[in-house]
Amino acid sequence: MEGSIALKPKTATIVVAAGKGTAQLHHGDCVEGMRRHIKPGSVDVVVTSPPYNIGIQYGTYQDDLPREKYLDWIADVGKEISRVLAPGGSFFLNVGNKPSDPWIAFDVVGRLRALFALQNTIHWIKAISIPKADAGLNAGLAADLSVGHYKPINSKRYLNDAHEFVFHLTHKGEARLDRLAVGVPYQDKSNIARWDKTGGRDLRCRGNTWFVPYETIQRRDKERPHPATFPVKLAEMCLRIAGTGRGTVVLDPFLGLGSTAVAAARLGADSIGFDLDRQYLEYAEERLRAT
Repeated sequence: MEGSIALKPKTATIVVAAGKGTAQLHHGDCVEGMRRHIKPGSVDVVVTSPPYNIGIQYGTYQDDLPREKYLDWIADVGKEISRVLAPGGSFFLNVGNKPSDPWIAFDVVGRLRALFALQNTIHWIKAISIPKADAGLNAGLAADLSVGHYKPINSKRYLNDAHEFVFHLTHKGEARLDRLAVGVPYQDKSNIARWDKTGGRDLRCRGNTWFVPYETIQRRDKERPHPATFPVKLAEMCLRIAGTGRGTVVLDPFLGLGSTAVAAARLGADSIGFDLDRQYLEYAEERLRAT
């Protein structure tokens, strides 16, 4: 980081110069903040994860609104994102469910249908088990593989929930993506000549299933003082396929501990974030300092 300016505690904004980009961290409501601070069409990429309305205990926000009130609020957020998003921009929306209420993510993206086209649905896999026999000989597994982390569910009705959605929303469903920015090598190398028409590179589209595990933590109060963070790597993958780099403007209306801002800083992009909890923003600034 090249330097930072942390404004006085009563001030609503923290400005951080990180790498080749600048992060503006705004304390306050994101709908009001976007109206006040962001010009129409000036944001290239949005990556965010709003509260899921499943009763999570945040520092300031109460996560248990009546469903229709919650969805109306999501629509208000969506309207502002639609206003500030550039014509060819991308909006990556991470939403999860809970086993006893599996419609949340679908209700949220359904409420945004009048504002955006759903261009891609990415499945964020947090934990997965792969039998050695199913992986095939080329995978080189010595035994069955189980990787990642999830919150165990003690139930005779529900399976452990090891997956969330990342909805890729755009104005018209026509945003260009750099699919190979998060590409993977071919497992069967004979497919290089068969499928790759761009010079025989050993690289293919990853597809819409992304395995990105949480980092293991032991003390939430010290290492992750927020009940629902998402990995920087997930945000960075979204930014990479959107073609993020120097000069790009990235927005996260629900910044939390700053995963999106950190990902943007790593790529040299500018970022704007909002959060109701000033403590979260101060922690995000610390993470940007360490980026």
